[in-house]
Amino acid sequence: MSNKDRNSSIEALRNVLGDTYALYVKTHGYHWNVTGPRFKSLHELFMQQYTELWTALDELAERLRALGKFAPGSTEEILSSATIKPDNGVPDAEDMINNLVRGHETLAEVARKGVEAAESDGDVVTADLLTQRAAISEKAAWMLRASL
Repeated sequence: MSNKDRNSSIEALRNVLGDTYALYVKTHGYHWNVTGPRFKSLHELFMQQYTELWTALDELAERLRALGKFAPGSTEEILSSATIKPDNGVPDAEDMINNLVRGHETLAEVARKGVEAAESDGDVVTADLLTQRAAISEKAAWMLRASL
């Protein structure tokens, strides 16, 4: 794959990386701040999800490096391509769940678009990685919806 052929894959990875980071921060904040009768179960679910998102960040950044690009080095640079926006304040537990459902649905959609972009580059490795990311976000959204 030539450098020119990698451009769509690189942009897709940056988009998924940005939204993954935004959702990681949101999920971790919810883990810290959730309250109510379902505290323990939500606290644990949020921890499972933010831990998985954290691991994904490394995989995505390493794929950028494998394609010959530097990974973003600051929060501002990482979030520059994110479409998932932070909360202002601390929502209640029910709103936290709904916000995370929307976040995972958004991330899955961004990853699916990335799969198409990577496939147009002939980049099956990035397409596979982003397919996995979409599947993981779809499952996370389902698990969150099941707790509503």
